[in-house]
Amino acid sequence: MTHDSGAEAKLNDSANTAILVNVDFGKRDQASLDELCQLAASDQLSVVAIVEGKRKTPDPATFVGKGKLEEIRQVLAQTHAEMVIFNHELSPIQQRNLATWLACRVIDRTSLILDIFAQRARSHEGKLQVELAQLEYLSTRLVRGWTHLERQKGGIGLRGPGETQLETDRRLLAKRVKLLKEKLVAVKRQREVQRRSRKRSEVMTVSIVGYTNAGKSTLFNRLVRADAYAADQLFATLDTTTRKLFIPGHGSIVISDTVGFIHALPHTLVAAFRATLEETRQADLLLHVVDASSSDRDQHIDEVNKLLREIGAGMIPQILILNKIDRIESKSTANYMRDEYGRIKTIRLSAKTGEGLDYLYTALAEAFKQNQTGPQAHLASPIQADDDARTTFFNKRKD
Repeated sequence: MTHDSGAEAKLNDSANTAILVNVDFGKRDQASLDELCQLAASDQLSVVAIVEGKRKTPDPATFVGKGKLEEIRQVLAQTHAEMVIFNHELSPIQQRNLATWLACRVIDRTSLILDIFAQRARSHEGKLQVELAQLEYLSTRLVRGWTHLERQKGGIGLRGPGETQLETDRRLLAKRVKLLKEKLVAVKRQREVQRRSRKRSEVMTVSIVGYTNAGKSTLFNRLVRADAYAADQLFATLDTTTRKLFIPGHGSIVISDTVGFIHALPHTLVAAFRATLEETRQADLLLHVVDASSSDRDQHIDEVNKLLREIGAGMIPQILILNKIDRIESKSTANYMRDEYGRIKTIRLSAKTGEGLDYLYTALAEAFKQNQTGPQAHLASPIQADDDARTTFFNKRKD
């Protein structure tokens, strides 16, 4: 099935146009396709058509069947799109075969996310991490008959005796990957020194986490009156920003704004961003920010908690922040909820307007006091699936 995306792209201007391909394997995950459209927009791509299909399993050679492949080729001819983006992870062989059959650039979801990260990285550390993720992904794409480095750079010119271009590419990639890992080890050591210094000073550390575009950076800016980049787009923030926040009557804490999470975040990115994610893993408290106006908020909460567990941060105390309440109509009059021990576990607020922010300051003050007088577990409970909070606070979105 093919349908127009509604994008206003001129057919004779294919410089930044793309066709999206989504195959339903029985999960009916419309949210994933919607997210791919947002990812494409974040990469400044205009989606001119979406091709959808159903299969039980992917075709090992071309991911889709011959009929669907022909349909994609016809849509390409009609739209003159520059590339085809699959909402799935393609094997190197599938990607090569598809590019050959369709005679255009073919990328998968992972490649698109990596490209966005490459554009958004600003700090030296962020650029190192993104390059490492890109090269490790690229190393799996170097298959016989299709060497990316040769295509992209026109040949290296550093080939050893009897060495094929493919072998040269692999050797150079391995060398660069090793160098990047060594540099990131140095970055990690520097961060560890800074964390040990904070621990010796008994400074409480708070990390803001959440799904991409949940409003983490907006909340961070509101709290510390900073100017960290915030925008209504996926992965607006890649680099961790850390500031001191003074809690009146108590003292200062260190708060960090971190990279957003997303469904099926590429493993190469998770591995490459270990140094950045370590800030989250070592935090005393997590502020888990959720876009309360999103219809996919429950899935987003689960995805974030899943990744937190993967990086070893699943048991760190967290407070659920239901952000963007200025966008929803809520029947609830409660602005926060406490657990059975009297600790604030959920807060409704708008980082944009400042509504409900006082309750967050109260929660941070209480957490600061508890952190000074007791073990970490006394701060709050990890929120894995707080059905009471979701039922109480989540209502319909404003038009």
